[in-house]
Amino acid sequence: MSQKTTALFNLHQKLGGKIVDFNGWSLPIQYEGITVEHKAVREAVGLFDVSHMGEVEVKGKDAEAYIQKLITNDVATLANNQVLYSLMCYHNGGIVDDLLVYRFTADYFLLVINASNIDKDLKWMRDNQMNYQVEVNNVSDKISEIAIQGPKAELVLQKLTDYDLATINFFYFRDNLNIAGANCLVSRTGYTGEDGFEIYLKHQDAEKVYEELMKAGEKEGIKPAGLGARDTLRFEATLPLYGNEINEDITPLEAGLGFFVKLDKHSFNGKDVLVKQKEEGIKRRLVGFEMLDKGIPRHGYQVMSDKGDEVGFVTTGYQSPTLRKTIGLAIVSSKYSDIETPINIQVRNKLVKAKVISKKFYQKKYKK
Repeated sequence: MSQKTTALFNLHQKLGGKIVDFNGWSLPIQYEGITVEHKAVREAVGLFDVSHMGEVEVKGKDAEAYIQKLITNDVATLANNQVLYSLMCYHNGGIVDDLLVYRFTADYFLLVINASNIDKDLKWMRDNQMNYQVEVNNVSDKISEIAIQGPKAELVLQKLTDYDLATINFFYFRDNLNIAGANCLVSRTGYTGEDGFEIYLKHQDAEKVYEELMKAGEKEGIKPAGLGARDTLRFEATLPLYGNEINEDITPLEAGLGFFVKLDKHSFNGKDVLVKQKEEGIKRRLVGFEMLDKGIPRHGYQVMSDKGDEVGFVTTGYQSPTLRKTIGLAIVSSKYSDIETPINIQVRNKLVKAKVISKKFYQKKYKK
């Protein structure tokens, strides 16, 4: 099966992007280099092609009730033009996916899901349609998505629109905005821990808008950024990645995402299991850790106690470009989750010393 490409593929090649296979998509992992791109987003502004993400429309008179059943967060709290982060769980409490819910009206929502999970998510959504009067439409193939992220994101994007972007609050959106002559949906959201926007638009407009953003951000030091920096940025900001910190075998409570699980909500998939897990106590947790000896902790490496017992596994590990130290996230047995607990990471054939630290590695700089 040939790899899928986004509407910006030719542009990535022109900009010198190093193309890799990412869940069946040909996407740039980096251009100048992960650290350069990471730094640009933290200090100035970076531009990402995230057109591989999935988009699903939910329409109909039961749209809100149907989504309420599907997700752990409370969709009833949303105003029109507001966005909600949530998890979608199986009946056993494991995670189908994490997603963004965009509310247009009580009977029209857009769900933004992970590229690797589109087919699985759609099947789950359709299996749960039951008697709800809703239409569930996969519109992923019709939409390109560009993310502009960093402290100078608003300044750059403002040059291409007459709309006052300062009026869009964090986790709100506006539809039908004119950006460089293209009709776009713009939300103040992102996956980097910085201020920024995600722009949804038609494929035929993507290249022009991307190029105009690059031009508009020249003075501000804008850089195209690839999947590599996207991962290091989200990791430093402790934003979970499906397949790493969350999956079908990890519950939102174990992943430290209890804030997005409203257990007092009437009923949703997985609720009973999560209520029970909270009552009985969570047996394993997501923790941050810092390496004390040399070695890079990779996804899937074993975490061992100082007595040599296996107590968990690494979900993500990097040399943090911002903090300049080697840190990671791991799911470990709760009795090894206290700050300063000594642990060891099995790096290839040897045990390397580490200690548990706060997983708030980086102070997020969202515009509230």
